Amino acid sequence: MASKGRVFSGARPTGRQHLGNYLGAIKNYVALQKDYDCIYCIVDLHALTTLDTTQNLRENTYEMALDWLAAGIDPQKTILFVQSNVPEVTELHTILSMVTPLGKLTDLPTFKEKIRENPNNINYGLVGYPVLMSADILLYKANAVPVGVDQAPHIEFAREVVRTFNHRYNTNVLVEPEMKVTEVPKVLGIDGKNKMSKSLDNHIEIAATPEETLQRVMKMVTDPARQRRSDPGNPDVCNVFTLHKVFSSPEEVEMVNRECRRAGIGCVEDKQLFAKNLNAALAPFREKRAELGRNPDYVFDVLRDGAKRARVIAQQTMAEVRAAIGLF
Repeated sequence: MASKGRVFSGARPTGRQHLGNYLGAIKNYVALQKDYDCIYCIVDLHALTTLDTTQNLRENTYEMALDWLAAGIDPQKTILFVQSNVPEVTELHTILSMVTPLGKLTDLPTFKEKIRENPNNINYGLVGYPVLMSADILLYKANAVPVGVDQAPHIEFAREVVRTFNHRYNTNVLVEPEMKVTEVPKVLGIDGKNKMSKSLDNHIEIAATPEETLQRVMKMVTDPARQRRSDPGNPDVCNVFTLHKVFSSPEEVEMVNRECRRAGIGCVEDKQLFAKNLNAALAPFREKRAELGRNPDYVFDVLRDGAKRARVIAQQTMAEVRAAIGLF
């Protein structure tokens, strides 16, 4: 039995996951299961704030859940579900919106970022996004939320919502979550400049075939100053070398570091070695994914069971919230 408390985390349904998703979130999700009661949610309602079409929403949800399960999320230990399948979250979102100042929402950095990204779709849901995010966490009385430091304002916002609600209604029903800071590496895409992203088509999917992976890796930008095979390179500015540190052996990392600097190894050989090691590291995941994928109903069964288990917690919380407010 996990002993350190309850963890909650959610992610928007983006379909098949890439290396950035894996190193930045999934790997940590799996590790946290050892010590915590974990609740992981695919937040499809959040996705509606910026989607132009929901044509692929169900498929993206399935593919994302399949990747998470294949990577090691254990539905026997962990609650894995889809946000919209627990309607209590929208009720809590509405209630929390009554104690949230509008100015606080428009001052949050994420809102300003979303305005820049979606200047023609500044909808009500986008403004209230942090309130719904808080409802996600507070509904399950999570003690800890694993996030990178860039998400600190949102966790602090959730804590402020708890204090405001509990003070206004003279209760201690809602629990202030602690921010569990995780070292989230910034995984650059194959362009070597921008964060790995599907929208930029600079990603490497973890479920890709070995051949597809090799093709993507061979497109990766290395040391931009190195023009010829005979030129010495600088691994310190090479994105491929950064990923070698994750997927290659210490001996290989040392070799690449040394040989690249003296032009003993070229970028082509460097990338071929990385692709080989990446494919080897992902082979067990891909085998498990293929096995699970042969029974699509399994994934949906896991999500339905997760929602059922999540609703038990959610309904209890909402009963306490309504009683504290005085609602029938």
